[in-house]
Amino acid sequence: MLKFLFNGLLRDKSRSLLPVIIVTVGVMITVFLHAYLTGVLTDSIEVSAKLTTGHVKVTTYGYEQNSSQQPNEFAMDDVEQLVEELNRDYPDIEWAERILFGGLLDAPDSTGATRAQGNVSGAGVRLIGSDAEIERMDLQTKLFSGRFPEQPGEILMSNDLFVRMKLAPGDVVTLISSSMYGDMAMYNFTVCGTLHFGVAALDKGMIIADIADIRRALYMEGAAGEVLGFFPEYYDDELGLQLQTEFNSARLDKEDAYSLVLTPMSKAEGIDFLISYSNYAGLVVILIFVFAMSIVLWNAGLLGGLRRYGEFGLRLAIGETKHEAYASLVGEAVLIGLIGSVIGTAFGLLLSYLMQHYGLDASSMIKDSTLMMPTVFRARITPETYFIGFIPGVLSTVIGAMLAGIGIYKRQTAHLFKELEA
Repeated sequence: MLKFLFNGLLRDKSRSLLPVIIVTVGVMITVFLHAYLTGVLTDSIEVSAKLTTGHVKVTTYGYEQNSSQQPNEFAMDDVEQLVEELNRDYPDIEWAERILFGGLLDAPDSTGATRAQGNVSGAGVRLIGSDAEIERMDLQTKLFSGRFPEQPGEILMSNDLFVRMKLAPGDVVTLISSSMYGDMAMYNFTVCGTLHFGVAALDKGMIIADIADIRRALYMEGAAGEVLGFFPEYYDDELGLQLQTEFNSARLDKEDAYSLVLTPMSKAEGIDFLISYSNYAGLVVILIFVFAMSIVLWNAGLLGGLRRYGEFGLRLAIGETKHEAYASLVGEAVLIGLIGSVIGTAFGLLLSYLMQHYGLDASSMIKDSTLMMPTVFRARITPETYFIGFIPGVLSTVIGAMLAGIGIYKRQTAHLFKELEA
């Protein structure tokens, strides 16, 4: 039966060529959009993870409950020992301690009086003696001028803040912040370089220094506000939630503000929606194209059905039932959907591969973005990309044929046969 239907489609191009082209184009766009959205959303999640949240984050319970305030009074002591334990218990995860803080940056003149000030948000990361954090945060591409810290007491700052405060390389600035114990802390830094993140929130007033200097500045020797964990590849929410359950059941005591708690990225404020949306992005694309292609193929089927009423009349006249005629119409649709889906998936994968390999530089378009997004948009081919196009390709074709074929049941056999005679 399938061979008979297939031969019929090959011999009568008028009833197969247009639907195959429609399915091919629709599936190609579906596959490409799925790979593109997966790539952009995944890269956006990874940018946020590497800059701020990590894939998982270990803090004290008090810090986690007030994380928006960066409360270093709830920082963790003996962080080196904690990191050793985490490396022992979770060897596949890379761990990095960080200190986040806010404060005021003061630039004195030659007499020591203030000549410029700016509100800042800062991060203490390991910069001297290791390039791991520089590579992880992709700071090399964000370095606008100068160099990275090489000596204690050197600092990086956003280029916008650097220009706004009218500073020059080598200038000394004073960080005024709150120490781990709640009192005022002041510490002098030398500006050695500037950064441009391409994110308005960070470019407004971000400073980054070696974590050892920040510990001295905020009286946090041996302490850190956060220990971030990074999975070997991309964020895995299932693994993150599993680690949360395992870690917190052993260490978390909600009655103790200094007990340790592990928070996966999907529970981080502002990131949870992005992760949820990325999980449903493919479903959204499928639903859109199933609906749109079904409407188009329904209309194509109606036009083709008008020409084929004589054929149906003959088939009914020689004894074929309406159910059999309808089933053959649906069978043809399945074959058309499969053929178009195979061709469309091949073209879609080709476009996705090119987008994944070369990418699209969007730095000029998102320079004032308030979201953490990659500056180069890339597609990402996943196992789902290979078959996701078959869902709208076959489903929409069958739905279109089923809707168009309803006309078979509405027509009388004698009338269909008369149309054949005419």
